[in-house]
This record gives sequence, C-alpha cells and structure tokens, in this order.
Amino acid sequence: MKSSILASAAILAASLEPVAALSEPLQNILINTDRSPIYRYPTDVTRGIIPIPVHSHNDYWRDVPFYTALSAGCISIEADVFLFNDTLYVGHEESALTKERTLQSLYIEPLMSVLKKTNPKSPFVSGPTRHGVFDASSGQTLYLWIDVKNNGEKAWPHIIKALQPLRDANYLTKVQNNETFVPGPVTVIGTGGTPLSQVVSAADRDYFYDGPLKDLTGFTSLVSPIASTSLMEVVGDIKSDSENPLNPTQLEAIRKQIKAAKDKSIGVRYWETPGWPIRLRNELWRMLWKEGVALLNADDVNAAKEYF
Repeated sequence: MKSSILASAAILAASLEPVAALSEPLQNILINTDRSPIYRYPTDVTRGIIPIPVHSHNDYWRDVPFYTALSAGCISIEADVFLFNDTLYVGHEESALTKERTLQSLYIEPLMSVLKKTNPKSPFVSGPTRHGVFDASSGQTLYLWIDVKNNGEKAWPHIIKALQPLRDANYLTKVQNNETFVPGPVTVIGTGGTPLSQVVSAADRDYFYDGPLKDLTGFTSLVSPIASTSLMEVVGDIKSDSENPLNPTQLEAIRKQIKAAKDKSIGVRYWETPGWPIRLRNELWRMLWKEGVALLNADDVNAAKEYF
C-alpha cells in the first residue's frame, strides 16, 4: 500500500515539472515565418473557409456586415438599400441609415478587396482570373441580393451604376443576348422593389431578379436563377412543439413549389423562417434542406455553419 502511494506521488510530481519547451531555433522560425515570402500564400484571405449553402439574412445588421457572413462560409448575402440624394444607403428602415453605411462602403468595396486578393497578379497565369471569394472553392459564386426599399424605378439605375467596379473587373455573372449564361464570382439578384421591367428589358446584363416562387409562369433561370417566398405564407402555422413541425399537407405545398422551380433549373430560398425556438429552427433547416432548397435562410450564420 505504501509503495503504491509513493508511486502515485512520484507520478504526480513528474506531472508538475515544467514541460520542455520547443527548441529556441525552431521557435524563432515559427515566429518569423510571416516575414518570409516562402510562407505567404497569395490567396489566403479566405483560406480554410468552406462555403455553405446559407443566405445571410439582413446581413447589414451584423456587427461587421459582409465579412462575418464570409467568414462563416455563406454563399449568399442580402443588403437592403434606400436611395436618397442619388446615394444608396444600407439599412432596414430610414431611421437606421447613416451617411457612412452605403452599398459602396459595406459591400462593393469589401467585395472588390477580397476578389483582388483571390485573383492576384501572377507570372504563372496567362491572363486575368475570375476566381470567387472562397479559396477552397474558387468556382463558387457569391449571391449578392439587393433589396430595394424605396423608389425602385429610380433606384435601380443607381444600383447598376454602383456595380461598375465589379463589372470593370469582369467579376459579375451575366447573360448575353438573352440566351447565354456566363457564371462569375458574384451574382447580383434584385429583390424587394426591384422593377422587373428594367431587368428583363436588357438582353445583355449582369444582374438578375428574385423570382416569385408562388408563381413562376414566364420566368426562366436566365432571369431568376433563384426564386423565393415567405415560408409562413406557404405553410401557415408551424407546430413548434412537434418533432415534425410541418404536416404532410404543408410538406406537399413546399414540394410542389420546389419541383416547379427545379423543372426550370431555378433554385429555391424560403424567407420568414422561424429563428426560435432553436430546436424548431434547426428542424426546419433539416427539412428544407432535405426537400431540396438551394439556400437556407439564416439570421445566426455561425449556428448555420455548425449545422453543416
């Protein structure tokens, strides 16, 4: 017994001894690697971020718009815009607008900054590249939804103009002659008060329209690569205390809409999805993803990241 106690004490004492540090030369190498071009990865701005099929709903509400969603891997981001004095301001309502928070400052400029880093100049490529924002999946487009909140007819031309930096760099997904779809790093989709007539009237364009999921008659994927609608309007009341929050009738309504969209090669997104209780939110995400939506609507993008 005594020998057992002594042995245990010896083990404990050994565990309390300082752990040998890494060799000083190796520590110096690790500390100073950032000073050497050998250890600089040209497109590391989003290195290690895995894209997820999530829509950052009301993205501008985040402490750091755009970048928070990007760091979570969201492939879709939404900005609400108001036009005042020929400037596009970002916010959910007029009282939340500030002169600093514009479409340009919160989204266009950050997008350009990231895309320049994922498309660096290199002697190893023969011409300009069109890589997307995710280093792990350079062919993945980023959907930028612009929700026009006031005076759509007047605001839309200003939005087209605001996209010019992305256009000049050839970063925008576009349609040519109303028949050829050319994918790009950024796909702009107008929603809210976006005037459909100003979208479809252009045979050559680099912007699209949020299709009305409830009735896609006359719409094609060249106009609306993704269509959306309110989940609550489609299914009505949702049982928050059930393991299956959507009953068979509600599921059938969703399936019909998703099938109608997929038959036209149009993706689906449902908004106005409950964010609470958490269990209900997660179960609805699971059900919608299983049914085949293209994007899951999320207010908590970090929770959505963990979901995947």
